[in-house]
Amino acid sequence: MPEIPASHRDLLDGGFATLATIGPDGRPQLSEVWFLADGDTVALSLNTTRQKVKNLRANPAANVFLLDLAVPYRYLELRGDAEITPDDDYSFADQLGAKYQADLRTRDHPGESRVKVTIHPTRINAADMRLTPDRIPERRRRCHGRCATTAM
Repeated sequence: MPEIPASHRDLLDGGFATLATIGPDGRPQLSEVWFLADGDTVALSLNTTRQKVKNLRANPAANVFLLDLAVPYRYLELRGDAEITPDDDYSFADQLGAKYQADLRTRDHPGESRVKVTIHPTRINAADMRLTPDRIPERRRRCHGRCATTAM
């Protein structure tokens, strides 16, 4: 399994992630989710009535995207496969709820249940697209700031 680089581990302490799944029409579906990191995996607590759970049961391919809100040029992307396990007793939901000071039981209707979804990365992309002096291409360094900038 690929490892999350030390340069981006701090993003695992963030509050939100974007979960991408593949919908029944073959198009991506994105949702903001709460998460807990455990090593190089990310785990979510999801209500089984939601479309994202249905999508993952049909196709476990998933993407978790963590954006550095302070420096939006930095992000961490975990592409992988979802493992779905029942959380009927809310044991994982309680762990996740503790991080967010929330009781996830209050978000579910009677008769609904939750699952723990663990994303096992098969590929990790850690990016930092800031232009620091060591990353500025030579052609731009020569202009000493007088050249027109172009998107990279």
